[in-house]
Amino acid sequence: MAPIGDDTVHTLQELVQKLESRVKQLEDKLEDVSTGTKHTPTEGVRMILMGPPGAGKGTQAPKIKEKFSCCHLATGDMLRSQVAKKTPLGREAKKIMDQGGLVSDEIVIGMIKAELETNQECAGGFILDGFPRTVVQAERLDSMLNERKQTLQHAVELQIDDGLLVSRITGRLVHPASGRSYHKVFNPPKETMKDDVTGEPLVQRSDDNAEALKKRLVTYHQQTAPVVGYYQKTGIWKGIDASQEPGQVWKSLLGVFEQSASQGKSGSLLSKITGR
Repeated sequence: MAPIGDDTVHTLQELVQKLESRVKQLEDKLEDVSTGTKHTPTEGVRMILMGPPGAGKGTQAPKIKEKFSCCHLATGDMLRSQVAKKTPLGREAKKIMDQGGLVSDEIVIGMIKAELETNQECAGGFILDGFPRTVVQAERLDSMLNERKQTLQHAVELQIDDGLLVSRITGRLVHPASGRSYHKVFNPPKETMKDDVTGEPLVQRSDDNAEALKKRLVTYHQQTAPVVGYYQKTGIWKGIDASQEPGQVWKSLLGVFEQSASQGKSGSLLSKITGR
């Protein structure tokens, strides 16, 4: 019998992970019926995606979302959505923003909690993008998740030299509705200025220019360094070289997920099937 190749093993791993997730869901439903209790999902991914403007969060987040069938929670999008829906949190946030103020941590945490409770996509986990930006926010996020009997699994930082970001950021194109991002040179859409999935128009952000970028990078580094330190202490931080082409960055991300899965599933179905 021919030896099993790495590609076959990866395919089996993904298949088995999906099967285990489905089995767990069915077991939870049976437990709910027999005990009358509501089960809190523990499967899926719960992560923070960090990185400076242009590092590739908008390219990688949709791939993570597709792989885990989870929700992608970008703070700016959440604020706009809550304001548009005129929810109590949205009305409160709009009042503050109209006065030129910054939305409080409590409101943002409340919005994240509301999404986790009401957004069906979040049943498969979540990717937080753009939050937390301070250690206080990180601590409050942990407290909220602890109340839900959940913890973060990953805090992934896409790392790239500031000098490389100028050429990236000035050619960036974005699909506003989904957050998918492209680049005129490095990651162009199949059809000029149109989203690959929907065919809708792409836009270039007004602040995607070299001068604005430098100011945003200064702010980013000042805010992010303490947050990185916080998650390094908790042991869930991982840094990924984002100067690689997007496919290699995705492979690095998969490596983070697979390492975590293998550590937590020593007695998994895959181990029993392959003997590994």
